[in-house]
Amino acid sequence: MAPSKPVTEATSRRIDESAATLPFDDTQDFEDARRGLLGRATDRQVRAADGRVVWDLDAYAFMRDAECPATANPSLWRQGQLLIEDGLFEVVPGIYQLRGFDLSIMTVIEGETGVIVVDPLISRETAAAAFALYTAHRGARPVRAMIYTHTHVDHFGGVKGIITEEEVTAGRVPVIAPEGFMQHAIAENVFAGTAMTRRAGYMYGAALERGPHGQIGTGLGQTTSTGEVTLIPPTLSVTRTGERHVIDGVELVFQMTPGTEAPAEMNFHLPGHRALCTAENTSHNLHNVLTIRGAQVRDAHAWAHYLTETIALFADQTDVVFASHHWPTWGRERAVEFLAMQRDMYLYLHDQTLRLINQGHTGPEIAEMLQVPPALARQWHTHGYYGSVSHNVRGIYQRYMGFYDANPANLWPHPPEAVAPRYVAAMGGRDAALAVARQALADGDHRWCAEVGKHLVFADDTDREAREVLADALEQLGYGAENGTWRNAFLAGAAELREGAFGTPVGAGTDILGALSVPQVLDSVAVRIDGPRAWDEHLQIAWTITDEGRTHLCELRNGALNHRVVAQVPAGVTVFTLTRRALIGLVTGRLDLPAALGDGTVAVEGDPAVLGRLVALIAPVDPDFAIVTP
Repeated sequence: MAPSKPVTEATSRRIDESAATLPFDDTQDFEDARRGLLGRATDRQVRAADGRVVWDLDAYAFMRDAECPATANPSLWRQGQLLIEDGLFEVVPGIYQLRGFDLSIMTVIEGETGVIVVDPLISRETAAAAFALYTAHRGARPVRAMIYTHTHVDHFGGVKGIITEEEVTAGRVPVIAPEGFMQHAIAENVFAGTAMTRRAGYMYGAALERGPHGQIGTGLGQTTSTGEVTLIPPTLSVTRTGERHVIDGVELVFQMTPGTEAPAEMNFHLPGHRALCTAENTSHNLHNVLTIRGAQVRDAHAWAHYLTETIALFADQTDVVFASHHWPTWGRERAVEFLAMQRDMYLYLHDQTLRLINQGHTGPEIAEMLQVPPALARQWHTHGYYGSVSHNVRGIYQRYMGFYDANPANLWPHPPEAVAPRYVAAMGGRDAALAVARQALADGDHRWCAEVGKHLVFADDTDREAREVLADALEQLGYGAENGTWRNAFLAGAAELREGAFGTPVGAGTDILGALSVPQVLDSVAVRIDGPRAWDEHLQIAWTITDEGRTHLCELRNGALNHRVVAQVPAGVTVFTLTRRALIGLVTGRLDLPAALGDGTVAVEGDPAVLGRLVALIAPVDPDFAIVTP
């Protein structure tokens, strides 16, 4: 990669000013993060079957016990040092956690004859490696149940590193998840999956070098593993708060928390251990109300009120709170205060954003105005390592008010490629605008330099001087960021300006695609129809899905593909008869239609060429689309 630039005096000054307000004398988190350590893995690299390294336990060894470098915010550096405490940890006797093996952590609960595994990481390989460490220290025990606390991939993707579909199908291992799990887990990873995955490369700094000038973590975990993402659908859906299940002698009491950190999510309490799992509804950072990789805006109001319910339901019976990221909080009083502080943080951001909205302020204005109360700011776990006050309040604004700030001048703006040359011209042309950007860089006004620089680059992305000055500004913004995902995004932008696009490092796993329901398959085709090319096309196709006993009629008209279940296919419409998986194969290109017709995988009544007409209208996706350039 291109050499990084040194930190500027202005960036150093801002970092020092920020660090001066931080409670570095509070080292409780380091005690908690190391408490209960039973052992670390001796094999420090996790590899795929082809030998590729998908996780490196020593990638962040440069941070261990090291002083914060000038190129990092000390608060984020401290968070990274906590997150690299890897190994097997005892939460309380009978509950164990594997930390440092992925973005998330995995919990193992011991029962009478086996174990319950909670949230098996992102990848098959990292989950298997983590579970092997558990087995090495606690002995081989059969898995009696798998729990997914919510719908994000870092909480289910490694499931096949722990259990098999055959075990689940045979009824030996139930897979437990909140109601609505499959719908939301699949939709988020497929419908806008290409864009989200590309943007995630920025958010997680996937292509950045690990080091003081590069990626030092995300605040929630250090980064994402790059192994095989798998999925086994749940066999038991939790549908209501207070629902109880006893698994292998372990009693679990569930609390439904939909619309919080994930669309489908749940906490659970273990009365026999006086332990509470809060999934990802609490963590040792301010979480995302709107993640910068893209997602639906989360409901900060519901999030806060579910945590109030959590306290009411379980506080009196809880001596430890643990979650699916970070380290536990021990002691009833500390645990309840932790829950309450987390609750207060989301509620304060929500309510104060609404207060300022109703005074006429816009999202960007509120992002600059709103500060958290001193009592919250003194807590390390309220700091914005993953979410931030700035982008969270803009997310709350978006949830209530949408994209438009009510100023008619902003209702119909030019897009970036059209507005950029106008800005450059208004500043007196390219040389004058470049001088403005360079002066801003020299003055330490990196935000203004980035604003001017982006217009220069969008006016002419071959302008090397403009690209370099913008890269320099983004790099300095990254060095100063307390938020891990902001740092990664700034540094990723700088890297692409200097070296070219790094693309999308990872994609959705085949299990996720294979889990699509028929309506989701058809919807995934609909969102890829090239509307203008399809304006004058009118066609119908029927799909009889043998393994569900229903026929779905698709109709393309006016550039829109709609579908519905029908009892009878209209005369003259071509009907394809096949399984759901065969339909997925056709849509993803993994199944060749002539071959499938020849071997009987697919049967057809009518003209099969109609499918070719539809396929010809499906637009390609670009997983490497430009972000910091036109």
